[in-house]
Amino acid sequence: MTQNRVEYSGVEIGPDSEMEGNLSPASEKTMRNDAPGKVQQEEAKLPDVPPDGGYGWVCVACTFLINAHTWGLNSSYAVFLAHYLQTDTFPGATALEYAFVGGFSVSLALLISPVATICVRKYGTQVALFIGIVLQSAGLLGASWASAIWHLFLSQGLAFGLGMGFLFVSSVGVVPQWFSKKRSFANSIASSGSGIGGMMYSLATNAMIQSIGLAWAFRILAIISCVVNVVCTLLIRDRNKAVGSIQLAFDWRLFKRMEFLLMLGWGFFSMLGYIVLLFSLPNYARSIGLSAQQGSVIGALLNLGQGIGRPFVGYFSDAAGRINMAGFCTFLAGLFCLVIWTSAKSYGVLIFFAILTGTVSGTFWATIAPVGAEVVGLQVLPSALSIVWLVLVLPCTFAEPIGLKLRATSGNIYLHAQLFTGFMYIGAALCAWALRAWKVSELERVRGGKEEREREIRDDDQVPRDALQRNESRVSTLKAARGYGAGSVSNPRF
Repeated sequence: MTQNRVEYSGVEIGPDSEMEGNLSPASEKTMRNDAPGKVQQEEAKLPDVPPDGGYGWVCVACTFLINAHTWGLNSSYAVFLAHYLQTDTFPGATALEYAFVGGFSVSLALLISPVATICVRKYGTQVALFIGIVLQSAGLLGASWASAIWHLFLSQGLAFGLGMGFLFVSSVGVVPQWFSKKRSFANSIASSGSGIGGMMYSLATNAMIQSIGLAWAFRILAIISCVVNVVCTLLIRDRNKAVGSIQLAFDWRLFKRMEFLLMLGWGFFSMLGYIVLLFSLPNYARSIGLSAQQGSVIGALLNLGQGIGRPFVGYFSDAAGRINMAGFCTFLAGLFCLVIWTSAKSYGVLIFFAILTGTVSGTFWATIAPVGAEVVGLQVLPSALSIVWLVLVLPCTFAEPIGLKLRATSGNIYLHAQLFTGFMYIGAALCAWALRAWKVSELERVRGGKEEREREIRDDDQVPRDALQRNESRVSTLKAARGYGAGSVSNPRF
Protein backbone atom coordinates (compact mmCIF):
# COMPACT_ATOMS: atom_id res chain seq x y z
CA MET A 1 0.00 0.00 0.00
CA THR A 2 1.31 3.40 -0.91
CA GLN A 3 1.15 6.06 1.81
CA ASN A 4 0.15 9.41 0.39
CA ARG A 5 1.64 12.51 2.01
CA VAL A 6 1.46 16.16 1.16
CA GLU A 7 4.67 18.15 1.55
CA TYR A 8 4.62 21.88 2.12
CA SER A 9 7.54 24.04 3.23
CA GLY A 10 9.51 20.99 4.25
CA VAL A 11 6.76 19.72 6.59
CA GLU A 12 4.97 16.46 5.93
CA ILE A 13 1.19 16.45 6.35
CA GLY A 14 -0.44 13.04 6.27
CA PRO A 15 -1.55 10.31 6.24
CA ASP A 16 -4.67 10.68 4.08
CA SER A 17 -8.12 9.28 4.82
CA GLU A 18 -7.54 6.21 2.67
CA MET A 19 -4.56 5.27 4.76
CA GLU A 20 -6.47 5.76 8.01
CA GLY A 21 -9.34 3.62 6.78
CA ASN A 22 -7.03 0.70 5.95
CA LEU A 23 -5.17 0.61 9.27
CA SER A 24 -5.15 -2.80 10.92
CA PRO A 25 -6.74 -3.24 14.37
CA ALA A 26 -3.29 -3.79 15.84
CA SER A 27 -2.06 -0.54 14.38
CA GLU A 28 -5.09 1.32 15.71
CA LYS A 29 -4.52 -0.19 19.15
CA THR A 30 -0.87 0.83 19.06
CA MET A 31 -1.79 4.37 18.12
CA ARG A 32 -4.39 4.57 20.89
CA ASN A 33 -1.92 3.26 23.47
CA ASP A 34 0.87 5.56 22.33
CA ALA A 35 -1.21 8.74 22.32
CA PRO A 36 -1.65 9.14 26.10
CA GLY A 37 2.06 8.61 26.65
CA LYS A 38 2.93 11.27 24.10
CA VAL A 39 0.45 13.65 25.67
CA GLN A 40 1.95 13.03 29.10
CA GLN A 41 5.44 13.63 27.72
CA GLU A 42 4.35 16.88 26.13
CA GLU A 43 2.68 17.95 29.40
CA ALA A 44 5.83 17.06 31.32
CA LYS A 45 7.85 19.33 29.05
CA LEU A 46 5.59 22.32 29.71
CA PRO A 47 7.15 24.94 32.02
CA ASP A 48 5.79 25.14 35.55
CA VAL A 49 3.28 27.92 36.17
CA PRO A 50 3.34 29.20 39.79
CA PRO A 51 -0.09 29.37 41.48
CA ASP A 52 0.41 33.09 42.18
CA GLY A 53 -1.37 32.70 45.51
CA GLY A 54 -3.20 29.94 47.35
CA TYR A 55 -1.02 28.18 49.90
CA GLY A 56 1.76 30.49 48.78
CA TRP A 57 0.37 33.16 51.12
CA VAL A 58 0.81 30.75 54.04
CA CYS A 59 4.44 30.37 52.97
CA VAL A 60 4.73 34.17 52.81
CA ALA A 61 3.47 34.41 56.40
CA CYS A 62 5.87 31.68 57.56
CA THR A 63 8.84 33.31 55.85
CA PHE A 64 7.80 36.67 57.31
CA LEU A 65 7.92 35.22 60.84
CA ILE A 66 11.18 33.36 60.21
CA ASN A 67 12.78 36.60 59.03
CA ALA A 68 11.39 38.41 62.07
CA HIS A 69 12.95 35.85 64.42
CA THR A 70 16.31 35.63 62.63
CA TRP A 71 17.33 38.87 60.92
CA GLY A 72 14.91 40.88 63.03
CA LEU A 73 16.33 39.36 66.18
CA ASN A 74 19.85 39.98 64.91
CA SER A 75 18.99 43.66 64.36
CA SER A 76 18.70 44.01 68.12
CA TYR A 77 22.47 43.54 68.26
CA ALA A 78 22.64 47.31 67.83
CA VAL A 79 21.09 47.53 71.31
CA PHE A 80 23.46 44.87 72.66
CA LEU A 81 26.42 46.72 71.12
CA ALA A 82 25.44 50.02 72.72
CA HIS A 83 25.05 48.22 76.06
CA TYR A 84 28.43 46.49 75.75
CA LEU A 85 30.20 49.76 74.87
CA GLN A 86 28.58 51.76 77.66
CA THR A 87 28.92 49.23 80.50
CA ASP A 88 32.15 47.42 79.51
CA THR A 89 30.30 44.13 80.04
CA PHE A 90 33.35 41.97 79.34
CA PRO A 91 36.45 43.62 80.85
CA GLY A 92 39.37 43.90 78.46
CA ALA A 93 37.25 43.66 75.30
CA THR A 94 37.68 46.44 72.75
CA ALA A 95 35.05 48.22 70.67
CA LEU A 96 36.33 46.48 67.54
CA GLU A 97 35.89 43.06 69.17
CA TYR A 98 32.30 43.88 70.06
CA ALA A 99 31.72 45.08 66.50
CA PHE A 100 33.21 41.88 65.09
CA VAL A 101 30.74 39.76 67.08
CA GLY A 102 27.83 41.34 65.21
CA GLY A 103 29.60 41.15 61.86
CA PHE A 104 30.70 37.58 62.62
CA SER A 105 27.11 36.39 63.09
CA VAL A 106 25.95 37.97 59.81
CA SER A 107 28.94 36.73 57.81
CA LEU A 108 28.59 33.18 59.14
CA ALA A 109 24.90 33.21 58.24
CA LEU A 110 25.97 33.87 54.66
CA LEU A 111 29.09 31.68 54.71
CA ILE A 112 27.08 28.59 55.65
CA SER A 113 24.82 29.03 52.60
CA PRO A 114 26.51 26.35 50.41
CA VAL A 115 26.15 23.77 53.19
CA ALA A 116 22.54 24.79 53.79
CA THR A 117 21.80 24.56 50.07
CA ILE A 118 23.23 21.03 49.88
CA CYS A 119 21.24 20.09 52.99
CA VAL A 120 18.03 21.31 51.34
CA ARG A 121 18.82 19.26 48.24
CA LYS A 122 19.56 16.04 50.13
CA TYR A 123 17.21 16.16 53.11
CA GLY A 124 14.57 18.76 52.29
CA THR A 125 13.70 22.28 53.38
CA GLN A 126 12.20 21.38 56.75
CA VAL A 127 15.20 19.37 57.95
CA ALA A 128 17.50 22.28 57.15
CA LEU A 129 15.16 24.65 59.00
CA PHE A 130 15.17 22.46 62.11
CA ILE A 131 18.98 22.41 62.09
CA GLY A 132 18.91 26.19 62.06
CA ILE A 133 16.47 26.33 64.96
CA VAL A 134 18.69 24.14 67.14
CA LEU A 135 21.84 26.14 66.39
CA GLN A 136 20.23 29.54 66.86
CA SER A 137 18.56 28.60 70.14
CA ALA A 138 21.81 27.10 71.43
CA GLY A 139 23.67 30.30 70.53
CA LEU A 140 21.27 32.54 72.44
CA LEU A 141 21.24 30.26 75.48
CA GLY A 142 25.03 30.03 75.43
CA ALA A 143 25.33 33.83 75.31
CA SER A 144 23.30 34.07 78.51
CA TRP A 145 26.14 32.34 80.41
CA ALA A 146 29.01 34.14 78.62
CA SER A 147 31.62 35.62 80.96
CA ALA A 148 34.36 36.50 78.44
CA ILE A 149 34.46 38.00 74.99
CA TRP A 150 35.47 34.71 73.36
CA HIS A 151 32.35 33.10 74.87
CA LEU A 152 30.35 35.75 73.04
CA PHE A 153 32.14 34.97 69.78
CA LEU A 154 31.22 31.29 70.07
CA SER A 155 27.60 31.82 71.14
CA GLN A 156 26.14 35.08 69.83
CA GLY A 157 28.60 35.05 66.94
CA LEU A 158 29.25 31.47 65.76
CA ALA A 159 26.25 29.37 66.85
CA PHE A 160 23.64 32.08 66.38
CA GLY A 161 25.07 33.03 62.98
CA LEU A 162 25.11 29.44 61.71
CA GLY A 163 21.54 28.89 62.87
CA MET A 164 20.35 32.11 61.29
CA GLY A 165 22.06 31.09 58.05
CA PHE A 166 20.31 27.70 57.89
CA LEU A 167 16.94 29.31 58.58
CA PHE A 168 17.45 32.10 56.07
CA VAL A 169 18.94 30.12 53.17
CA SER A 170 16.35 27.35 53.50
CA SER A 171 13.39 29.73 53.41
CA VAL A 172 14.50 32.55 51.09
CA GLY A 173 13.83 30.65 47.87
CA VAL A 174 10.39 29.32 48.83
CA VAL A 175 8.24 32.40 48.20
CA PRO A 176 9.43 33.06 44.59
CA GLN A 177 8.40 29.51 43.69
CA TRP A 178 4.75 30.28 44.51
CA PHE A 179 4.38 33.54 42.58
CA SER A 180 5.03 35.02 39.13
CA LYS A 181 3.12 38.29 38.58
CA LYS A 182 3.10 39.09 42.30
CA ARG A 183 6.58 37.72 43.00
CA SER A 184 8.24 40.96 44.09
CA PHE A 185 5.27 42.01 46.21
CA ALA A 186 5.05 38.64 47.99
CA ASN A 187 8.81 38.48 48.51
CA SER A 188 8.91 42.00 49.92
CA ILE A 189 6.15 41.17 52.41
CA ALA A 190 8.15 38.16 53.55
CA SER A 191 11.37 40.14 53.83
CA SER A 192 9.63 42.94 55.74
CA GLY A 193 9.48 40.52 58.65
CA SER A 194 13.09 41.39 59.44
CA GLY A 195 12.10 45.05 59.77
CA ILE A 196 9.05 44.43 61.94
CA GLY A 197 10.96 41.90 64.03
CA GLY A 198 13.88 44.30 64.34
CA MET A 199 11.58 47.02 65.64
CA MET A 200 9.96 44.76 68.25
CA TYR A 201 13.18 43.14 69.38
CA SER A 202 15.08 46.42 69.58
CA LEU A 203 12.52 47.83 72.01
CA ALA A 204 11.98 44.56 73.86
CA THR A 205 15.70 43.79 74.23
CA ASN A 206 16.49 47.17 75.73
CA ALA A 207 13.53 46.87 78.12
CA MET A 208 14.52 43.34 79.19
CA ILE A 209 18.17 44.29 79.75
CA GLN A 210 17.09 47.19 81.95
CA SER A 211 14.52 45.19 83.93
CA ILE A 212 15.65 41.55 84.19
CA GLY A 213 19.29 41.72 83.11
CA LEU A 214 21.37 40.62 80.15
CA ALA A 215 21.34 36.87 80.87
CA TRP A 216 17.57 36.47 81.11
CA ALA A 217 17.08 38.70 78.09
CA PHE A 218 19.05 36.16 76.04
CA ARG A 219 17.05 33.23 77.46
CA ILE A 220 13.67 34.77 76.73
CA LEU A 221 14.75 35.61 73.20
CA ALA A 222 15.85 31.98 72.73
CA ILE A 223 12.50 30.58 73.90
CA ILE A 224 10.33 32.92 71.83
CA SER A 225 12.31 32.52 68.61
CA CYS A 226 12.47 28.74 68.98
CA VAL A 227 8.70 28.33 69.39
CA VAL A 228 7.79 30.61 66.48
CA ASN A 229 10.35 29.10 64.10
CA VAL A 230 9.22 25.54 64.90
CA VAL A 231 5.60 26.38 64.04
CA CYS A 232 6.66 28.05 60.77
CA THR A 233 8.86 25.10 59.82
CA LEU A 234 5.94 22.70 60.21
CA LEU A 235 3.71 24.82 57.96
CA ILE A 236 6.04 25.96 55.16
CA ARG A 237 6.08 24.05 51.84
CA ASP A 238 8.50 24.39 48.93
CA ARG A 239 7.90 23.63 45.23
CA ASN A 240 11.40 22.45 44.34
CA LYS A 241 10.16 19.41 42.41
CA ALA A 242 7.51 21.33 40.47
CA VAL A 243 9.90 24.12 39.52
CA GLY A 244 12.76 21.73 38.77
CA SER A 245 15.01 23.77 41.03
CA ILE A 246 18.71 22.94 40.68
CA GLN A 247 20.03 22.92 44.24
CA LEU A 248 23.75 23.18 43.45
CA ALA A 249 26.03 24.73 46.05
CA PHE A 250 27.93 26.57 43.31
CA ASP A 251 27.64 27.07 39.61
CA TRP A 252 30.95 28.69 38.74
CA ARG A 253 29.79 29.35 35.18
CA LEU A 254 27.78 32.26 36.56
CA PHE A 255 31.01 34.20 37.06
CA LYS A 256 31.39 34.35 33.28
CA ARG A 257 28.21 36.39 33.01
CA MET A 258 28.66 40.16 33.33
CA GLU A 259 25.09 40.67 34.54
CA PHE A 260 25.71 38.33 37.47
CA LEU A 261 28.89 40.20 38.42
CA LEU A 262 26.94 43.47 38.38
CA MET A 263 24.36 41.93 40.69
CA LEU A 264 27.17 40.88 43.04
CA GLY A 265 28.54 44.43 43.00
CA TRP A 266 25.12 45.81 43.86
CA GLY A 267 24.88 43.49 46.85
CA PHE A 268 28.49 44.01 47.98
CA PHE A 269 28.28 47.81 48.18
CA SER A 270 24.73 47.71 49.57
CA MET A 271 25.88 45.61 52.52
CA LEU A 272 28.82 47.88 53.30
CA GLY A 273 26.35 50.73 53.74
CA TYR A 274 23.51 48.75 55.31
CA ILE A 275 25.49 47.11 58.13
CA VAL A 276 27.14 50.38 59.19
CA LEU A 277 23.77 52.14 59.23
CA LEU A 278 21.97 49.35 61.08
CA PHE A 279 24.51 48.83 63.86
CA SER A 280 25.81 52.40 64.23
CA LEU A 281 22.61 54.43 64.38
CA PRO A 282 21.65 53.69 68.04
CA ASN A 283 25.20 54.38 69.23
CA TYR A 284 25.29 57.55 67.10
CA ALA A 285 22.16 58.69 68.95
CA ARG A 286 23.98 58.30 72.25
CA SER A 287 27.04 60.12 70.87
CA ILE A 288 24.95 63.29 70.33
CA GLY A 289 23.64 63.21 73.90
CA LEU A 290 20.51 61.04 73.67
CA SER A 291 19.72 58.35 76.25
CA ALA A 292 19.98 54.59 75.84
CA GLN A 293 16.18 54.39 75.63
CA GLN A 294 16.09 57.01 72.88
CA GLY A 295 18.88 55.21 71.03
CA SER A 296 16.92 51.94 71.09
CA VAL A 297 13.84 53.80 69.82
CA ILE A 298 15.88 55.18 66.90
CA GLY A 299 17.07 51.68 66.03
CA ALA A 300 13.52 50.37 66.32
CA LEU A 301 12.17 53.09 64.03
CA LEU A 302 14.81 52.28 61.42
CA ASN A 303 13.54 48.71 61.44
CA LEU A 304 9.93 49.93 61.41
CA GLY A 305 10.74 51.91 58.27
CA GLN A 306 12.03 48.71 56.67
CA GLY A 307 8.87 46.85 57.64
CA ILE A 308 6.71 49.58 56.11
CA GLY A 309 8.82 50.27 53.05
CA ARG A 310 9.66 46.81 51.76
CA PRO A 311 6.09 45.83 50.71
CA PHE A 312 5.78 49.11 48.80
CA VAL A 313 9.15 48.53 47.13
CA GLY A 314 8.00 45.07 46.08
CA TYR A 315 4.59 46.25 44.89
CA PHE A 316 6.03 48.97 42.66
CA SER A 317 8.79 46.61 41.50
CA ASP A 318 6.18 44.41 39.82
CA ALA A 319 4.79 47.48 38.03
CA ALA A 320 7.88 49.59 37.30
CA GLY A 321 10.46 46.83 36.92
CA ARG A 322 12.39 44.96 39.60
CA ILE A 323 15.84 46.16 38.59
CA ASN A 324 14.56 49.71 38.11
CA MET A 325 13.18 49.91 41.65
CA ALA A 326 16.25 48.23 43.12
CA GLY A 327 18.56 50.86 41.64
CA PHE A 328 16.29 53.83 42.42
CA CYS A 329 15.65 52.90 46.07
CA THR A 330 19.31 52.10 46.67
CA PHE A 331 20.23 55.54 45.34
CA LEU A 332 17.67 57.17 47.66
CA ALA A 333 19.21 55.38 50.67
CA GLY A 334 22.61 56.85 49.85
CA LEU A 335 21.15 60.30 49.23
CA PHE A 336 19.32 60.32 52.58
CA CYS A 337 22.50 59.32 54.43
CA LEU A 338 24.55 62.07 52.79
CA VAL A 339 21.94 64.83 53.11
CA ILE A 340 19.96 64.09 56.30
CA TRP A 341 22.07 61.85 58.55
CA THR A 342 25.14 64.09 58.39
CA SER A 343 23.08 67.01 59.73
CA ALA A 344 20.84 65.13 62.20
CA LYS A 345 21.69 66.53 65.65
CA SER A 346 18.35 66.29 67.44
CA TYR A 347 16.00 63.51 68.49
CA GLY A 348 13.21 64.66 66.14
CA VAL A 349 15.40 64.85 63.04
CA LEU A 350 16.92 61.48 63.85
CA ILE A 351 13.44 59.95 64.15
CA PHE A 352 12.53 61.38 60.74
CA PHE A 353 15.76 60.07 59.22
CA ALA A 354 15.35 56.59 60.73
CA ILE A 355 11.81 56.10 59.41
CA LEU A 356 12.46 57.63 55.99
CA THR A 357 15.76 55.88 55.33
CA GLY A 358 14.43 52.62 56.72
CA THR A 359 11.92 52.41 53.89
CA VAL A 360 14.72 52.05 51.32
CA SER A 361 17.82 51.00 53.29
CA GLY A 362 17.01 47.27 53.08
CA THR A 363 16.05 47.30 49.40
CA PHE A 364 18.64 44.61 48.66
CA TRP A 365 16.96 42.10 50.98
CA ALA A 366 13.51 42.92 49.61
CA THR A 367 14.46 42.51 45.95
CA ILE A 368 17.44 40.15 45.71
CA ALA A 369 15.37 37.02 45.02
CA PRO A 370 13.14 38.60 42.31
CA VAL A 371 16.10 40.42 40.76
CA GLY A 372 18.11 37.20 40.85
CA ALA A 373 15.27 35.40 39.08
CA GLU A 374 15.30 38.12 36.41
CA VAL A 375 19.05 37.77 35.91
CA VAL A 376 19.67 33.99 36.06
CA GLY A 377 16.20 32.37 36.08
CA LEU A 378 14.36 30.36 38.71
CA GLN A 379 16.13 27.05 38.10
CA VAL A 380 19.62 28.40 38.77
CA LEU A 381 18.47 30.85 41.46
CA PRO A 382 19.46 28.70 44.50
CA SER A 383 23.01 28.32 43.20
CA ALA A 384 23.21 32.01 42.33
CA LEU A 385 21.99 33.03 45.78
CA SER A 386 24.55 30.73 47.42
CA ILE A 387 27.31 32.59 45.60
CA VAL A 388 25.75 35.94 46.52
CA TRP A 389 25.65 35.04 50.22
CA LEU A 390 29.26 33.85 50.09
CA VAL A 391 30.46 37.06 48.43
CA LEU A 392 28.60 39.14 51.02
CA VAL A 393 30.62 37.56 53.84
CA LEU A 394 33.38 40.15 53.39
CA PRO A 395 31.27 43.32 53.63
CA CYS A 396 29.11 41.91 56.42
CA THR A 397 32.17 40.95 58.48
CA PHE A 398 34.13 44.16 58.12
CA ALA A 399 31.48 46.85 57.57
CA GLU A 400 30.82 47.69 61.22
CA PRO A 401 34.51 47.51 62.26
CA ILE A 402 35.21 49.92 59.39
CA GLY A 403 32.43 52.18 60.64
CA LEU A 404 33.81 52.23 64.18
CA LYS A 405 37.35 52.74 62.90
CA LEU A 406 36.20 55.78 60.93
CA ARG A 407 34.93 57.48 64.08
CA ALA A 408 36.79 60.61 65.10
CA THR A 409 37.78 61.46 68.66
CA SER A 410 36.02 64.83 68.81
CA GLY A 411 33.39 66.92 67.08
CA ASN A 412 31.05 65.05 64.75
CA ILE A 413 32.71 61.72 65.46
CA TYR A 414 30.51 59.75 63.02
CA LEU A 415 30.88 62.06 60.00
CA HIS A 416 33.34 59.86 58.11
CA ALA A 417 31.22 56.78 58.80
CA GLN A 418 28.15 58.63 57.53
CA LEU A 419 29.90 59.64 54.31
CA PHE A 420 31.20 56.10 53.87
CA THR A 421 27.66 54.71 54.25
CA GLY A 422 26.15 57.13 51.76
CA PHE A 423 28.76 56.61 49.07
CA MET A 424 28.56 52.83 49.40
CA TYR A 425 24.85 53.01 48.64
CA ILE A 426 25.56 55.28 45.67
CA GLY A 427 28.12 52.77 44.36
CA ALA A 428 25.57 49.99 44.71
CA ALA A 429 23.02 52.06 42.79
CA LEU A 430 25.49 52.53 39.92
CA CYS A 431 25.90 48.74 39.68
CA ALA A 432 22.12 48.34 39.63
CA TRP A 433 21.75 50.89 36.84
CA ALA A 434 24.43 49.10 34.82
CA LEU A 435 22.46 45.90 35.39
CA ARG A 436 19.37 47.69 34.09
CA ALA A 437 21.27 48.67 30.93
CA TRP A 438 22.13 45.01 30.40
CA LYS A 439 18.49 44.02 30.84
CA VAL A 440 17.34 46.59 28.29
CA SER A 441 19.91 45.37 25.75
CA GLU A 442 18.89 41.77 26.46
CA LEU A 443 15.23 42.56 25.81
CA GLU A 444 16.15 44.32 22.57
CA ARG A 445 18.25 41.33 21.51
CA VAL A 446 15.39 38.93 22.23
CA ARG A 447 12.95 41.19 20.38
CA GLY A 448 15.31 41.40 17.42
CA GLY A 449 15.73 37.63 17.38
CA LYS A 450 11.97 37.17 17.42
CA GLU A 451 11.52 39.55 14.50
CA GLU A 452 14.30 37.74 12.60
CA ARG A 453 12.58 34.38 13.13
CA GLU A 454 9.28 35.84 11.95
CA ARG A 455 10.99 37.14 8.80
CA GLU A 456 12.53 33.72 8.17
CA ILE A 457 9.12 32.10 8.52
CA ARG A 458 7.63 34.59 6.07
CA ASP A 459 10.53 34.00 3.66
CA ASP A 460 10.14 30.23 3.93
CA ASP A 461 6.44 30.65 3.26
CA GLN A 462 7.15 32.84 0.21
CA VAL A 463 9.64 30.44 -1.43
CA PRO A 464 7.20 27.62 -2.28
CA ARG A 465 4.62 30.16 -3.49
CA ASP A 466 7.15 31.76 -5.85
CA ALA A 467 8.26 28.34 -7.03
CA LEU A 468 4.64 27.35 -7.63
CA GLN A 469 4.01 30.54 -9.60
CA ARG A 470 7.13 29.97 -11.72
CA ASN A 471 6.08 26.37 -12.32
CA GLU A 472 2.58 27.45 -13.37
CA SER A 473 4.13 30.03 -15.68
CA ARG A 474 6.34 27.40 -17.31
CA VAL A 475 3.38 25.04 -17.74
CA SER A 476 1.30 27.79 -19.35
CA THR A 477 4.16 28.64 -21.70
CA LEU A 478 4.60 24.99 -22.63
CA LYS A 479 0.89 24.56 -23.29
CA ALA A 480 0.82 27.65 -25.45
CA ALA A 481 3.83 26.44 -27.40
CA ARG A 482 2.24 23.04 -27.98
CA GLY A 483 -0.99 24.65 -29.10
CA TYR A 484 0.87 26.84 -31.60
CA GLY A 485 2.71 23.86 -33.07
CA ALA A 486 -0.43 21.80 -33.53
CA GLY A 487 -2.16 24.65 -35.26
CA SER A 488 0.67 25.06 -37.77
CA VAL A 489 0.52 21.40 -38.76
CA SER A 490 -3.25 21.13 -39.13
CA ASN A 491 -3.66 24.52 -40.76
CA PRO A 492 -0.55 25.19 -42.84
CA ARG A 493 -0.21 28.64 -44.20
CA PHE A 494 1.24 29.24 -47.66
